[in-house]
Amino acid sequence: MKLIVGLGNPGKEYDGTRHNTGFFMIDNYLKYKGISGTWRDKFSGLYLDANINGEKVIFLKPQKFMNLSGEVVRDFVNFYKIDISDILIISDDLDLNVGNFKLKCKGSSGGHNGLKDIEKNLGTNHFNRIKVGIGSIKNGSGPDYVLGKFSSDDLNLLKDVSDTINLALDDYFKHNFDYILSKYNRKNK
Repeated sequence: MKLIVGLGNPGKEYDGTRHNTGFFMIDNYLKYKGISGTWRDKFSGLYLDANINGEKVIFLKPQKFMNLSGEVVRDFVNFYKIDISDILIISDDLDLNVGNFKLKCKGSSGGHNGLKDIEKNLGTNHFNRIKVGIGSIKNGSGPDYVLGKFSSDDLNLLKDVSDTINLALDDYFKHNFDYILSKYNRKNK
């Protein structure tokens, strides 16, 4: 069983914000695969399960704010007895330009509050992740930037990169994580 977590903030006011890139990537993948169903609520998270290549996969969007999303992930991991190696977290990243992403199998949170809380609640930073570039802060504060909306140009870049992430997720369900690390990791443009 695999757990695919898209990070974001709950509520309509956060739809389309940079910080909700994880939600966007999950929704885009499900649409790409033609997976539909009713999102259910459990442990303060919206989840949808599917069978991909003969394996149960849970797609999860935590419905606590970003800095508490680790509690939701922990509760799903404990309830479903999911191995840490079968978790994949999709989050936004300020250190990557829009249109870029990076896969990692461990590492620091890089200052990302959602990843920091997941690390705290799982007791490890050895979990798979896809970090999706949202660009760096040009003007204003960090919270204003990450909670702001993408420009139309950036949104087009995000949609382009999501197509590649869809392919990476397809491969994730067929191969080990090292395979997709070597196949898909990209440098900043």
